[in-house]
Amino acid sequence: MRTGLNKLYDAAAWAAALMMVGTLLMVVLGMLDRYVPLSFRGTDMYAGYCMAAAGFLALAHTLKKNEHIRVTLLLNAVSTGAKKGLELWSLSAAVLLSGLFCFYSMKLAYQSWDFNDISTGNDATPLWIPQIGMALGTLVLLIAFVDELVLELLGQRVTSDSDEALHNE
Repeated sequence: MRTGLNKLYDAAAWAAALMMVGTLLMVVLGMLDRYVPLSFRGTDMYAGYCMAAAGFLALAHTLKKNEHIRVTLLLNAVSTGAKKGLELWSLSAAVLLSGLFCFYSMKLAYQSWDFNDISTGNDATPLWIPQIGMALGTLVLLIAFVDELVLELLGQRVTSDSDEALHNE
């Protein structure tokens, strides 16, 4: 199961990277369209869609690589038992909040599809298409937080101690 989860997180990261490339392509096409009339409409909207999808799709991979910002001041000041309690509380809250975010982003994409909602820009894109990136990103993030919570409950969660304070001037 661990291999499958890691592949899921990596696939989401690769999808985020592709969305960043999509953002670059849309910006370049928009610039070209200003100098050579190519009739590409909505490139600014598509760049925004790709950027949003990239951000959401990268969340879980970033979490699993311990790259999310953590405020460890309190964790470093308490005992081991209290630290475990704080970790369990924060991971439980993260599961709840990411679950709500996932539910409502999927509901938004479904409602956009159901109502045939389209963007107000000149591209007239069905909004459920760009909203899929957000919905999938929040789903993978929810899975990653559940994974972290289970690992913490089993005592198998590995967190790296930051030496960031040593590098401050």
